[in-house]
Amino acid sequence: MIEVKNLKKVFIHKGKEIVAVDNISFSIAQGETVALIGPNGAGKSTTIKMLTGILHPTKGEVSVLGLSPQNDRKKVVNQIGAVFGQRSSLLPNLPPRDTLNLFGIMYGLSKKEIKERIETLENTLDMKSFADQPIRTLSLGQRMRVEIACAIIHNPKILFLDEPSIGLDIIAKQTLRETLLSLRSEHNMTIFLTSHDVGDIEAICDRTIIVNHGKIVVDEPTNELHKLIEKEKHVEVRGPSLEDVLVKIYKQ
Repeated sequence: MIEVKNLKKVFIHKGKEIVAVDNISFSIAQGETVALIGPNGAGKSTTIKMLTGILHPTKGEVSVLGLSPQNDRKKVVNQIGAVFGQRSSLLPNLPPRDTLNLFGIMYGLSKKEIKERIETLENTLDMKSFADQPIRTLSLGQRMRVEIACAIIHNPKILFLDEPSIGLDIIAKQTLRETLLSLRSEHNMTIFLTSHDVGDIEAICDRTIIVNHGKIVVDEPTNELHKLIEKEKHVEVRGPSLEDVLVKIYKQ
């Protein structure tokens, strides 16, 4: 479903090169749920933007569903969904039901298909109670459900999520996790997400890729990674500084 080979992205800032993604390679099979994690600035969002065709790689190859996201963007976009937790695609004064109708039209669905999909999504994501309220009146958790509904109204084969649980409370996070697990089990949807929340990763992801300074440092099944971390122990020993030791010796 996703194939990445020697992918690199370099930005130019004030005349200096900044390597955001540094020669990474990985593949993701159909139905897999994979987390891409790492510290801020590690290259996670940049990678997702290259996989969805928003950014062009400096070097390397990207294949999504056998297509290039950059050269065949229209074909790719019609088969994927994307949610960026820190950037909403919703219109604040439009209710969820009207928003879904608008997205259905944008994806070229027929009136019958749109009606059926909206009804299914409202039930699946438990949205009926607020389907006619303006987006601006909804809680963050409710808005995230609408974001996901808009991203999957056209039944995409792959769902990309960039920090989808950011700012959500515990209950909203749990609802989000249950929704993603349901999408995977019912539709065999491939899910690729970034998150700083360990709970998201443990609950949803089969596999975890850790990046740091644009490089992949770990690519393991999530349960194996969990065992590996549990075995590690870090002990920090603090003592007097060299300066203090030298002062004491001098005084003696």
